[in-house]
Amino acid sequence: MPEIADIHSPEGRNRLRWRSRRGMAELDVLFIPFFEEAFPDLDESMQRVYARMLDEEDPELWAWFSEQTLPQDPEYQALVALMLARVRPD
Repeated sequence: MPEIADIHSPEGRNRLRWRSRRGMAELDVLFIPFFEEAFPDLDESMQRVYARMLDEEDPELWAWFSEQTLPQDPEYQALVALMLARVRPD
């Protein structure tokens, strides 16, 4: 995982953009637009959570984003809720 200092560099951003591409199309439609549109506006702590979340396996991520299970990590719970809120109609 890139360090947070790397996240602010062009190379670090490119690594995160690449890592936002997942092995499942269902996750790609969540992660890629979120990275492009919302990541820059996150505070630094949530950017760290996002970068850390990219280390998780796709089946685990899918279970969280399809609301089959909740992440144990409260920071992940907050980020999952934020990402899902962006794609749900009001």
